[in-house]
Amino acid sequence: MNSYNPEFKQPPWVMGSPKEVMDWIEATHPSKKESKKIDHKGSKEFLTNLHIKFDFNVKQTKIEPSNIFLKLFLKITGNEIVEEDFNLLTVTELILRGLAKAKFRNTAKIVVDGRTLYEHPEKKSDLRRTIQDISEFSLGISNGKKVEITAILADVEKCIAIIKINKIHDKKEHSVDIQIKGKIRKEIYHTFLNYLKDEIGLKE
Repeated sequence: MNSYNPEFKQPPWVMGSPKEVMDWIEATHPSKKESKKIDHKGSKEFLTNLHIKFDFNVKQTKIEPSNIFLKLFLKITGNEIVEEDFNLLTVTELILRGLAKAKFRNTAKIVVDGRTLYEHPEKKSDLRRTIQDISEFSLGISNGKKVEITAILADVEKCIAIIKINKIHDKKEHSVDIQIKGKIRKEIYHTFLNYLKDEIGLKE
């Protein structure tokens, strides 16, 4: 991991609102109300439709919108737009590696600022090769402000992970938004989270 920006080996993370903290706890330690199914082949527990949001504890710079109507709207709502001081390419690559570690094998799409840089929805697409060839997209990602990654896990059950990484966003929103649609084995989910904790400094 020596090639990564030293600032991002262990940046602390902070959670959002109390509700989001409870959502995190529920996802990490599901209650009895959560639907759990057993895979008879491997006797594994599944988690369903997870949604996680968190932020980097880094410097934020307030951005004044040039659009006068947007500026007025933000003033009325008491909100603001901020830009976060983190390396978008570094975080994108680390999250791709975390997905690969968790056995996600297929990168379906990489979108930067609304522009699709990579799209390969077929099951034969290889996430590890995408990581190796990320230099093809590095300039586009480095110059971008928002990245969206869609990855597919074809395990006992199929699920899709959609990860949004935002350098510029509404202050009430979050730097990173992860949705896992479908059923994922609990151990695979924790493998992904543990990787983020070790490499990015994710903190509950």
